[in-house]
Amino acid sequence: MRAVLARGRMGARPEQILYSEGMIMAKTVKTIGVLTSGGDAPGMNAAIRAVVRVALGKGLKVKGIKRGYAGLLQEEIVDMTTTSVSDIVQRGGTVLYTARCLEFMTPEGQQLGADICHKHEIDGIVIIGGDGSFRGAGKLSELGINTIGLPGTIDLDIACTDYTIGFDTAVNTAMEAIDKVRDTSTSHERCSIIEVMGRKAGYIALWCGIANGAEDILLPERYDGDEQALISRIIESRKRGKAHYIIINAEGIGHSTSMAKRIEAATGIETRATILGHMQRGGAPTCKDRVYASIMGAKAVELLAAGKSNRLVAYRNGMFVDYDIKEALAMTKDIPEDEFNISKMLNLR
Repeated sequence: MRAVLARGRMGARPEQILYSEGMIMAKTVKTIGVLTSGGDAPGMNAAIRAVVRVALGKGLKVKGIKRGYAGLLQEEIVDMTTTSVSDIVQRGGTVLYTARCLEFMTPEGQQLGADICHKHEIDGIVIIGGDGSFRGAGKLSELGINTIGLPGTIDLDIACTDYTIGFDTAVNTAMEAIDKVRDTSTSHERCSIIEVMGRKAGYIALWCGIANGAEDILLPERYDGDEQALISRIIESRKRGKAHYIIINAEGIGHSTSMAKRIEAATGIETRATILGHMQRGGAPTCKDRVYASIMGAKAVELLAAGKSNRLVAYRNGMFVDYDIKEALAMTKDIPEDEFNISKMLNLR
């Protein structure tokens, strides 16, 4: 990779500004900040722990920023040591807390955030969150703060990566809950609609639909809204002697309670809705979420130590890679057609 000194910048030193194949790499990082933003996800603590310990091992300083971008603007910044992250890898949620921040969506808020980073001598920052968090990371990068993003969301809806921190735990939590609902649904010969999280993405619903052997899976990416066809399938299933009927409904479709009332009125079959809600965000992370989040945290520090900025760590095709944040945000993602078709074959009634 060709690298030359930037010229025409007063006071520039060799370690400060490099051009590498047209990409600007900011000054050598000495202090790294780390924050979690948006919705919490199991495994975030493992990522935080990895960032702190790998950075300290490289002789860098680490500062924890509490409550995401909101905490950055309020200067809720603390020094992190190895003991700061002891006994957290097995805990759900995030020890740095998280929040959403409308002010940081403005140019004034972004400039204030960069100024506060400079004030606290934070020249590199690891941001663990989703798409909105990465847009903020991109703005900080433009303002001279080296930024690396880690995909932390249970929704699996970040296009550039096959894995997001928290998805594995969330889908296992939902799967176990659905197994329990199925038991009582069978006992009462009910139709059960179980709503899982995922915002506008249907990945949790698809995985649970397959893992739990649901009779129907309603995905935002595929559901045509034909409720009468769904009702007909329930009636036909009952005629064939099926004692219960499980429908996994994605959050992006929603309205599970009103749907249950309409189905019961149309079929005469007792129908109940169960909305799993935020329980899917909590709980001890699975082994996969602990290990993958730890590797991603370590990779983020390695990128910062190499002078990289505006990058997003991802897991794709069996490898940990990184993308330019703008490039990553421009990517699109859809439910894999083969997985969806397999789910329909497995759910024959």
